[in-house]
Formats: sequence, structure tokens, C-alpha cells
Amino acid sequence: MSFIQKLKNKFKQDNQEEVSSKYKEGMEKTRKSFSSRINDLIARYRKVDEDFFEELEEVLISADVGVMTVMDLIEELKFEVQRRNIKDSMEVKDVISEKLVEIYYGDDDEQIETLQLQEKELTVILVVGVNGVGKTTSIGKLAHQLKQEGKNVMLAAGDTFRAGAIEQLEVWGERAEVEVIKQNAGSDPAAVIFDAIKAAKSRQADVLLCDTAGRLQNKVNLMNELAKVKRVIEREVPGAPHEVLLVLDATTGQNALNQAKTFSEATDVTGIVLTKLDGTAKGGIVLAIRNELNIPVKFVGLGEKAEDLQKFDANAFVYGLFADMLEDTKED
Repeated sequence: MSFIQKLKNKFKQDNQEEVSSKYKEGMEKTRKSFSSRINDLIARYRKVDEDFFEELEEVLISADVGVMTVMDLIEELKFEVQRRNIKDSMEVKDVISEKLVEIYYGDDDEQIETLQLQEKELTVILVVGVNGVGKTTSIGKLAHQLKQEGKNVMLAAGDTFRAGAIEQLEVWGERAEVEVIKQNAGSDPAAVIFDAIKAAKSRQADVLLCDTAGRLQNKVNLMNELAKVKRVIEREVPGAPHEVLLVLDATTGQNALNQAKTFSEATDVTGIVLTKLDGTAKGGIVLAIRNELNIPVKFVGLGEKAEDLQKFDANAFVYGLFADMLEDTKED
């Protein structure tokens, strides 16, 4: 039985078929581009040799899997091909899917993808990212989901500089039926967050989601601002922020990786929210971020609706990448 078939069976067993189908639909662009190139490669090489691996390297890099990750993966594949004595290139496809899951998790377990929510006390989540990546929208969708789970959620409009950012967050607040704490445009973001924490405590909120500014062109100021906001949170809620989520746009590929490097230098990013994964053919960036920066992806955007912001699952991601394999081959 192929690894992808095993994954499909696992989703069936765990009653998670809806999750696997969302990933399958949401990753169609990446899968079509990736699978067609892998299939083309396999059709041209009947046997697995050095030239095959060189071309496979190029295919993986073009899917934005990231050079370092590709090198690690090719090394693992060569070892596995030798160990299993694989001669036929068709069999390599299944080994690739298996190794991608292994490379993603490394020595960690699947808990790395779970949001760290506090029991019976306020959870403060700081959301960072440059303008235009879908930060405010992601906060709104996350607020909606947490509210659906029965949490008392509040929002802090800490992006006081971008025109319309406060109003945009208010619209999402109304949609999700959660309170938004704000001040006037141009106010000190740290003061807004301070007010929001006081309000969240007095209203016994479970989760406070904090929006932040994202003007990367003035990088030093932005990073200083984030550091100041973080100090206020730490002072008011010891041990917080419990999560620092960095929002990245999957369609920007390697540029997203560079943004992740910049932000992780300035603040302890604990997880990535990768938006617009459904709009790109370069979904391999998920693996590059995880492998090169050791930051787990916690949510991915697989569509426009609030429920299309999906909790990340590396097994479902790899299934979404290789689901066509089940149509290409007879199921065992």
C-alpha cells in the first residue's frame, strides 16, 4: 500500500475526510504544477540514477521547497533508494511523499501545529506581518473560529498607522461578534494593547488577539515598536504573549521566507499563518519555512471563507500535494 493511500485511510479512520478534501482542493495549483513535473521526470527516467536526482532537485526548488530543504531531502532519498534497493523511478514518488512528512516534523511530534491556549486564564496572541499579507483578515477568521469553539475572544486594534486598518478590524469584529478595543488612528500601539489587556482581564476574556503595524520599509522602527508592544504584554500578563503568529503570503514564495527571517530576528515567532496557499503553485514554501527557520506553520489559508483558514497538518499538506497519485495508480 502506498504512503498516500495510508494517509487517505488515516483521514478516513479519524473522520477527517473533510480536512483532506479541503487540502486537496486548496492545493490544486501547487499539485498540478508539482505533480505534472514529477510525472514528466518519471516518464523520462525509467531508472533512478544521478541525472534523475539532479532533475528532481530542480523540480523541488522550482516549487519553492527551499535549497537547504531540497539538499536534505535529496540526501534522504538517495539513502532510502539504496536501502530499499529501488530501481524503478515510479517507486520514488511514494518515498518523496513519505520523506516530506518526516522532514517537516523532524524530532517533533504533531503537537507543534497546535495553538498554545492557556487553561482558565487569558491567552494573549500577538499577530505580526507586513502590510498586504492578509494579517487583519487572518485575525478576523481566527477570532471567528475561536468564538465557534466557545471561547470569549477580544481583539486589539494595534495597527494604528495603516489607513483603514482599525475599521477593517472592526468589520471583522462585528462579523465574528467579538469586541474590538481601539484608539484613534496614529495612537501609540503599545497604549492600545495595554488598554486591551485591561479590558480583557475585566471582561474575563479567554483570548486576546492583537493586531500590529506592518510597515517593513521602516524596518528598524517597526521592530522597535514590536519589541515595545511585547514588553507591555510581558509586564501585564507574565508568560505572555503565549503565541507570536507571523502572517505570510504564500504567493510571494522566497520573499515570504525572507520576511520570516527578518521578523524572527526581532521577536520570538512561535508559528506561521500562511495565507493564499490556494492561490499559488509554490506551496513548497511551507517546508522551507519549517526546515530552514525551525518555525512550525500553524494555519494555512485555503480559500476566502472564515473556515478556510485551516489548522495546519503536514500529513494533509503532503496528501494535498500527491493526491493525484491515487488516480494514477490502482489502490492497493
